[in-house]
Amino acid sequence: MPKNMGSLDKTLRIVVAIVLVALAVSGTITGTLATVAYVVAAVFVVTSIVSFCPLYLPLGITTCRKN
Repeated sequence: MPKNMGSLDKTLRIVVAIVLVALAVSGTITGTLATVAYVVAAVFVVTSIVSFCPLYLPLGITTCRKN
């Protein structure tokens, strides 16, 4: 898998994941929406760790710098 995520993209995904989990844990969002928040947060964390977003491939997006 070629990397297609830059450091800003990865950082923003981690921040959004933390916010989503915090909202779900605090009870601000509940039920199905909380479950969706946990799933999205997990996807954001995993894609940030591997620096690869599968959705970017068909869209032709890359946020990493080419050297």
